[in-house]
Order: sequence, then structure tokens, then C-alpha cells
Amino acid sequence: MDKILALLDGSEYSKSVCHHTAWIARKIDVGVEAMHVLGRREGAESTDLSGTLGLGARSALLEELSRLDAQRSKLAQTRGHAILEDAQKILEEDGVREVNLRLRKGDILDAVRDVEDNVRAITIGKRGEGSDYATGHLGSNLERIVRTSKVPVFVASRAFKPIEKVLVAYDGSASAKTAIDQMAISPVFTGLDIRVLCIGNDETRAEATAAEAVSKLHAANLTASPRTASGEPEEVLGKLVSEEGFDLLVMGAYGHSRIRSLIIGSTTTAMIQTAKIPVLLYR
Repeated sequence: MDKILALLDGSEYSKSVCHHTAWIARKIDVGVEAMHVLGRREGAESTDLSGTLGLGARSALLEELSRLDAQRSKLAQTRGHAILEDAQKILEEDGVREVNLRLRKGDILDAVRDVEDNVRAITIGKRGEGSDYATGHLGSNLERIVRTSKVPVFVASRAFKPIEKVLVAYDGSASAKTAIDQMAISPVFTGLDIRVLCIGNDETRAEATAAEAVSKLHAANLTASPRTASGEPEEVLGKLVSEEGFDLLVMGAYGHSRIRSLIIGSTTTAMIQTAKIPVLLYR
């Protein structure tokens, strides 16, 4: 577990993924595994368009389709190598000590599972290559990875900004406690200003819950303070992020309160959709 896995697709988010990955890698002094996965559709056989053509015409068409498939496959691989080479340049310029490039073909979850036991975290862009046309949706690969990953997932925003101020959405659930425990032992959070927010209508209980998390962070010599609020989680979090200049939102990937609906269920990652800052998810 001596590296960060950066998943790159060539979208507008890829550059930000590289810069954020480098920031994390430098903080914990590890290398980076940069991966681009060619989907099964890239270079796959085309639909049979021969229909009821005569034998000679059909054979000629199938030969042409086969040739085009080979060209598409070669182009996809060339593009994949270019994406990884660009990423390597950014990562090395940002001071990453070791960068490994990996081009895979197939399903992205299979590719991640093959290396996940040897990585500390996964970084990925909020949206994929269709980001400019589907601004109300998350990348499908992101959702799948968040639901299955065994390690923390860092969801990069479109633009990179140095991280100094961190907001932790804490509800006392198992994954939220895991987030605090992992933060307490991670050099990533050294020197950062951390605010632990507990949202609930019972203010006394919310204060106690937030204080519990802050106490663990203080024991690890991290700078942290408690915060409470009431209301709908996505509205409260969104307002704080936009008005108070937080640079990173940390959440447990699963919870037992209303925050749960932000990450799983029918409203799937509502906070990730609306936040313009990176989101770090722990399971």
C-alpha cells in the first residue's frame, strides 16, 4: 500500500485529478499508479450491417468493418497512452517521486480490483468525458467505484486548488468514525484547519457527537473544532462550502442519518453533484 491509484479518462477533470493526486502523494510520501481503462466498446466489433446483401457484397462490407474496428482499437490505445503520458508529466512536475503508468482494457471495476490491495486511496474525477453535456449527473464509473471500493475515494473537482480548510460531515455512523480514525493517522491532514460538522435537530446530541470526533483529532495533534447545524444536510453543507471557503469535504460513504441519502439510495451522491470542491469518501 505504497501508492495512490489515479483513474484518468481524458476528460476536463483529468488534469485536476493529477494535481490533487500529487498533493496527496507528497503529503504521505508515496508514488502514483496512473491508470486509463479502455472500455469494452472501444475497439469492439461493430454491429453487423450486412443485412440481406449478396454474398460478395456482404463479405466486402464485413472486411471493411473489421478494418475499421482495428483502426478504432489502435486509435483508442494511442489516445490512452497519450493520456497517461500527459498525466505522468503533470505528476512529476508536481513533485511525485514515482509514477507508474498502466493501460488496461475491460471493465474499470475489474481493473481497480486487480491493484486495490496495493493502493492507499483512489482518485477520480467527479464526471467523465461527457461532463460538459451532463452537468447534473455524476460519472457512472465514479458511482460504481464509490459503492465497491475498499479504500478511500478522493473525488476531484474540475479545478485544482491547494487544500487548507476541511469540512467533515460527521454523524457518528461506522463509516464516519472510520473517516475520523483514518484522518487521525494520516499525514494528509497535518497543518490543515478541520471543522467537524454534525447536523441534527437535537443540538445537545449534535454537540456531543461532534465533540467526540474532535477529541480524536486533537489526540492526534490535528487542528480541529466542532460545529453543529440543523436542516437538510445537502442545503446546510452546500451553504457552508460556498460561504465559508472550505477546500475539501470529508464524509463517510455510508451513514445512519439523513446524510446517508447523500451517498447512497435514490438521490445518489447529491452533495458530490452540487459541491464545487473535492470530496473524500471513507467506507
